[in-house]
Amino acid sequence: MEMHKAGKIQYLKPSLSGTSAVAGFSTRHEGVSRPPYNSLNLGSNTQDSTHNVEGNRSLLARSLGSTLDRFLTVTQVHGTDLLVIDAHNTEFSHFLKLECDGIVTNQPGIMIAVCVADCVPILLHDPVKGVVAALHAGWQGTAGNIAGKGVEAMVGIFGCDRKDIRAAIGPSIAACCYQVDAPVRDAFLKAGAAWDLFASEQGDGKWMLDLAASNRRLLTDAGLALSQIESEEMCVSCNQGLFFSYRRDGGETGRQVGFIMLNEQQ
Repeated sequence: MEMHKAGKIQYLKPSLSGTSAVAGFSTRHEGVSRPPYNSLNLGSNTQDSTHNVEGNRSLLARSLGSTLDRFLTVTQVHGTDLLVIDAHNTEFSHFLKLECDGIVTNQPGIMIAVCVADCVPILLHDPVKGVVAALHAGWQGTAGNIAGKGVEAMVGIFGCDRKDIRAAIGPSIAACCYQVDAPVRDAFLKAGAAWDLFASEQGDGKWMLDLAASNRRLLTDAGLALSQIESEEMCVSCNQGLFFSYRRDGGETGRQVGFIMLNEQQ
């Protein structure tokens, strides 16, 4: 994944971003928010001012060819429910308070996004059918297989072929910095997840968990080949100059986003 600039916005650009869709993972640079949210905080569930967050969102959207009123997020609750938009909408404010952790759509011109500050942002794109998804996978969403549910929604609702779906896993907290305890292990084991492949025991009821690798496995379990999945290995906690991290910053921090938008010609 390469670092890219659009206007003032610096973001990671996955290979699935191209002629049919615009996609990326934002960094913390070039916004208007003040510390500790400096500077491109895109999360509304923070103590940053609404004016700053909307200004940052508008800056991101305009830099990528959209507008604030076409930038869509939802109220994330660490679950696996998805918002599906399969018809033309002229106004999106009624979606903002919906409690879910992913958005799937075949409608062009909507910049769908998920907010993260440690969790895994996942983008999906089928350029054949013209369908995109943005998914938020914390440990609960990962244990609940939101990645697989996103793929299944594209296949079951929009008729996508698994071999045409491309995935991008954005920067998240890596196993070097992500220590979890027994309740997390128990949730993974109860769900039948391959815990031992992605967790390294530290003793005293603690494990270091690789969330990104776990979601990559869920995507292959859902029928995607490894060649269809791109992953960014940078740890957000280790890279304070580029990313917000909830754990590193003690909970008082901003949010970056994973975003994707079908171009209008679709």
